Amino acid sequence: MSMSESESEQMSTSVGNGNDSLNGHIISTTVGGKNGKPKQKIRYIAERIVGAGSFGIVFLAKCLETGEPVAIKQVLQDKRYKNRELQLMRMMDHPNVISLKHRFFSTSSADELFLNLVMEYVPESMHRVSKFYSNANQRMPLIYVKLYMHQIFRGLAYMHTVPGICHRDLKPQNILVDPLTHQVKICDFGSAKVLVKGETNISHICSLFYRAPELMFGATEYTTSIDIWSAGCVLAELLLGKPLFPGENAVDQLVEIIKVLGTPTREEVPCMNPSNNDFKFPQIPHEKMPPEAIDLASRLLQYSPSLRCTALEACAHPFFDELREPNTLLPDGSPFPPLFNFKQELSGASPELIDKLIPDHMKLLQSLF
Repeated sequence: MSMSESESEQMSTSVGNGNDSLNGHIISTTVGGKNGKPKQKIRYIAERIVGAGSFGIVFLAKCLETGEPVAIKQVLQDKRYKNRELQLMRMMDHPNVISLKHRFFSTSSADELFLNLVMEYVPESMHRVSKFYSNANQRMPLIYVKLYMHQIFRGLAYMHTVPGICHRDLKPQNILVDPLTHQVKICDFGSAKVLVKGETNISHICSLFYRAPELMFGATEYTTSIDIWSAGCVLAELLLGKPLFPGENAVDQLVEIIKVLGTPTREEVPCMNPSNNDFKFPQIPHEKMPPEAIDLASRLLQYSPSLRCTALEACAHPFFDELREPNTLLPDGSPFPPLFNFKQELSGASPELIDKLIPDHMKLLQSLF
């Protein structure tokens, strides 16, 4: 469950070691103490680092009071600014988006201030799952590709339409999957932003293999459709067992895209960035995508951002029809994670789209409650 507005203000500062000596280190914080609620001490023991980057580190920890595993993202906090990632995570509550449990501050021996974001822990990433299959020279079973991609699109549909958040770095490393339930959660909102029409944004964003072409053209007034392009790249990667567009730099990345999609037309270039009309494309023969998902991929990987389908439209695509059949089970005989308990993400969707999204057997079930 996401942290409530009132709860978020109840976090006290904890003096810890920052990340000086992490393994076995105990970080404590206090929650409560407002609106008549008693203060309660919560302690986390750090177990191991599970991610690191320019932002700081993510480590696995265990709550000593409950035994529950959590992931704690620890970032150096500039006292002059609010942390955008924290603000965005406080806005979100969805089954396919990683949830924030608490947040607190800690200081290092060098008197540096760290923000600790305590999140639910999900043990695997889509990147590691995909690598597992490719290392074994196997393709990921199609039912898993459908199950994972449907949940990714559902998470994006919520983010794009409810809080209006663009992730801006969607890739297999930032998509988590529970190996037992196969529930998928989008994580890492360090690059995310609420996009405001007419406001400029940086174009040097998103990991290269998953970067929409308009970003490589220097577009600064892009939309959430950059995430849709990234999702198309993820879909292709799960099907192929390797990245679809493995460019070494921005120009090479465009060449990789053209190899697959063909050269963009004279009309498509201004759609990507109206101020850039003089780019010369090499003529490279067109190569086809894998046949199972070619129609869906072609709706996602459009040069023109406005022609890409929305995340909710992607969820309704016939590629996912197998998930909507009654009594369909996972290969091991267990049920799917919840896929059709749509709520806020359906606001503004047409009745026809909603009708496609919710299978008949689920409509019947929902009408009984």
